[in-house]
Amino acid sequence: MPTIWIIGDSTVDDNKPPFRGWGWALPRYVREDVKVRNLALSGRSSRSFRVEGLFEPAEKEMAAGDLLLIQFGHNDEKDDERHTDPDTTYPEELWRYCSAALERGAQPVLLTSVSRRFFVGGGSMLYTHGEYPGAVRKLAAEKGVPLCDLKKDSRELYLQLGEEKTAELFVRLKPGENPDFPDGHDDKTHFNAYGADQICRLVVREMREYPVCAAFLKDENE
Repeated sequence: MPTIWIIGDSTVDDNKPPFRGWGWALPRYVREDVKVRNLALSGRSSRSFRVEGLFEPAEKEMAAGDLLLIQFGHNDEKDDERHTDPDTTYPEELWRYCSAALERGAQPVLLTSVSRRFFVGGGSMLYTHGEYPGAVRKLAAEKGVPLCDLKKDSRELYLQLGEEKTAELFVRLKPGENPDFPDGHDDKTHFNAYGADQICRLVVREMREYPVCAAFLKDENE
């Protein structure tokens, strides 16, 4: 059975409700004979994911004809042991994953980080993640790896929806609604189930641009 492997952070992983990453929604868009293995885990950077051994299942089981979707960046910019530099160690870590896929006859796909929800008035938004999205685009172009520019796509979606409609994609909790957040919660990074599905649709749209990726997906009319 061909497999789509996914590695990344909390914006990608299956997560605990009410939080959901876009990888959680992907199985509904792939062919019935395709398996999705979402290894993404909250709080991980491209470096810490590897150092903690979280990539090992893919290293052991990924096979020729599989697909590897790679999205990091949210935690690479953190000023701790997870940190990577967008000019050096970040693309180096990403290329480690790409190389591992290629060595096994699988196809790597690079994704830029999904945008955070930071509106600043007048319908405009802050550009989050600094130089990291550009580093992914550069690596993909240099190495000839398929690119899903989720940063660009999600930002465009938010601007199209506007501030209030965009907020509906994210986890927002009223005081007392969830015992983990007794005072309520207004998240600007993490999606609810509806938001995860909407972001996943962007990923699927980008995947359809590459025949090697589109082959894993259901027909658009299904």
